[in-house]
Parts: sequence; C-alpha cells; structure tokens
Amino acid sequence: MPGISRKVALVASVSAVLLATACTGQSSSGAEDDASAETTVTFWHAWSAPAETKAVKALVAGFEKAHPNIHVNVVGNMTDDKINQALRSGGAKAPDVISSFTTNNVGKFCSSGALVDLNPFFEKAGIDPEKTFPKAMNEYTQFEGDRCSVPLLGDAYGLYYNKTAFEKAGITSPPKTWSEFEADAEKLTIPDGDSYKQLGFMPNYHGWETTTEHYLGQFSPTYFDKDGKSTVAGDPAVSAAFTVQKKLVDQLGGYQRLEKYRTTLGDEWGPKHPFHTGQVAMQLDGEWRLGMALDAKPEFEIGVAPLPVPDDQADQYGKGYITGTIAGIAATSKKQNAAWELVKYMTTDTDAVIGFSNAIHNVPSTLAALKSPKLKYDPRFKTFLDIAANPNSTTSPASVNGGVYLATIQEFGYDYESGKAKDLKAGLAAAAKQIDTDIAQAK
Repeated sequence: MPGISRKVALVASVSAVLLATACTGQSSSGAEDDASAETTVTFWHAWSAPAETKAVKALVAGFEKAHPNIHVNVVGNMTDDKINQALRSGGAKAPDVISSFTTNNVGKFCSSGALVDLNPFFEKAGIDPEKTFPKAMNEYTQFEGDRCSVPLLGDAYGLYYNKTAFEKAGITSPPKTWSEFEADAEKLTIPDGDSYKQLGFMPNYHGWETTTEHYLGQFSPTYFDKDGKSTVAGDPAVSAAFTVQKKLVDQLGGYQRLEKYRTTLGDEWGPKHPFHTGQVAMQLDGEWRLGMALDAKPEFEIGVAPLPVPDDQADQYGKGYITGTIAGIAATSKKQNAAWELVKYMTTDTDAVIGFSNAIHNVPSTLAALKSPKLKYDPRFKTFLDIAANPNSTTSPASVNGGVYLATIQEFGYDYESGKAKDLKAGLAAAAKQIDTDIAQAK
C-alpha cells in the first residue's frame, strides 16, 4: 500500500476508539453457508488511486473466474471508520470481507470479535500460516491466538541513499551498522550558515517515516512481556534506539536547526520530497518510495539497502520493519464460507498475490510469492523482498487498544529529541506506566 495511506491509518488508529469492546460476533456465526452455491459477497477495501482500484478489480476478476458461482461486489475507498461502523451494525449492505491498511487495529478487530477467527478455516483448508507467510506478517495478523486477519501484501522499510553524494563524500558502500550510519550522515552533511546545502539524514521524529517504531524495528524490541505488561522501561533495545536517534539529532546540528530546515523542505508525497531533490542524502522509507523517487527524475542515481542495525547485532544486517494491509471476514456475515474462498484466494494463491504485487508495487505477502520469478520489479526492489523474507525482521505487536501504546512512545520521543524531557530512563518508565494503564482501561 502507498505510504500516505499508512500514515493516515496510523493517525486514525491512535486518535479514535474504532471498535466497541463488546463482542460483535462469534467465529461460528453464519459459517454454515454453501460455498459451492450461487452467491454474492461484498468486499470493502481502502485503495482509492485509479491504478490501485484497477488492480483490485483485476484480482477479484481472477477469483470470479476460478469460482464462477461466487460473485463479488467490490466497494473501494472505505476508511477504517466506515469499516468499523459496518462491522458493528451488520445488515444487508455490510461487507462480508474487508481489508484495512491499519495493522495496529488487529488487536481491536480480534478482541472485539468484529472479525472471525480464521484458524478453523486455515485448518480445514490444510494451510499452515507459519509456512505460508513471512514471520513478521504472520505475527501482526493475530492477537492472543486469535488469527482474525491475514496479510494482503506488505510494506518493508529500508534505506534509500544518493549514490552521487556518497561518491563525493568518499563513501563506497551503504552503512550496515548505526556507528557507520552516524559517520556517513555527518560526512554527507554540508552546512550553509545556520541551514544546510545538503543534510546527510533527517533524524527528527517529525521527518518522513522516521517514527519511533521504525527506528525501534532495527533493534528488535519486545514491547510486552508474557503477561502483557509494557517492557519499554527495561528493554535495552528501546533505550538504545532512543539514544541513537538523539545522538544523530545532536550530531547533525541540533533539534531547532534541523526543525527549521525541515519546515523549508517539500511534501513527503510530492515530487519535491527532499530525497528526490538531493536536499537529504539518505532516507528511511518504504518500498513505495522507489517508484515515487524515479518518477521525480532525480539528478543522481538512487541506491537502496537495508537499514543499519546495532553494532552488536551486525550479523542481523538485512532485517527491517514490516507492516502491511490486512484482510478479514466480518463476524456479521452470513456467507463466511464463500467469504473465506475470496480471502484464501487473494492472500494465499501464489499467482494472485504476485499479480497484485506487480500491479501496485507492494511487497508480496507469502513466502512462495517472494521467491517467484514471475515478480516484475526494478532490481533495487529486491532489497525489500529480502527484508520481508528475513526471519529477523520485526513488526509492532497487536494490542487490545490498537496503536495507542505506539503513540505514547512517540509522544515521549518528541519530548526527548527536543530536550523537553532530559531523563531517558524516567521518561520510558512513565511511558510504560501509561501504556499499562491504557491497556487495563481498554480491557
């Protein structure tokens, strides 16, 4: 999915209560329909760009050809607010199958019963999710044993770099560890008074995709212990990630100077993105950035590599942060067996996954598709395929109240990088306490 939708979805997930905590349905309700009978299922999705909606229609057309008795009513550009309202209310016009860009809401979808547990469907079909989907994608589609969703393409985060700028700075290869990254970011930074002619990297959390969870992904944090309590206060990975980011902020000119420069730069989703223009030499971003950057016709060669890892985890270089689109079956649906046939086709049929991936340039969400020679992509895109398939790649775990815990961590990040909060240990302890309180209240 395109990054702009991901950011909108994250904001939605942490700013509103999207799902009622009361159970809206049970896994077995309505699952006695005959999937071989003539029927119509309704599929709601969030894609809106013309090329994307065309790709969805092609995906569905392939399913209808393979299942001529099941017709699909496709409804696009559906926000999570609309989806969640329909999942609660049900009715003749409600969706049988949904897809959402908001992986952070999986915990809500599962715990509320809004989407059915797909484990029985997978078992009946003889499909093992752990052998079908990449590790991180398999993890973010379930909550406390309830697999209420399934991955429908994914996003992987890596490092984009300006090869021309690298050559001028005498850097021969992309950095693999954070210490190498810090040195390169400084070499690539060209001051211009109290501003910059070129910034090696924009580390600030208000930058483009430089969120706390994207940094943390390279450090493999736990987030929660076996009892569901927040570990951010005691997990060395969390303090290490915050320390690395703050060091970069201070090293590259300080928070105020960087923020002043940031406000002069182009929009994240337009052709004047600072990486496209050469104003920033390295960029943390998802797989979609490659196509956007190439469309902007930059005056330099674009390099792509995995993000660096902590120096003491150098053997895990190649991992990254993974997220993506999810699909599920509404608990209110009376056509769950037919709905499962659609979900199964879209998410586990190798050729279907490959075709959809080729059409919208997102990362395939099955291990078989990731290795397929039928994938069509710029050679640099393979970096993201490898990151997605890497067993060390990470994601943010599902929570009963969605992405609220991530917002809490991010808010502390804003305070810490700016100097408003100076005590990292105390700040993380306060964040952990708030996370535990919020989750207890949500339950």
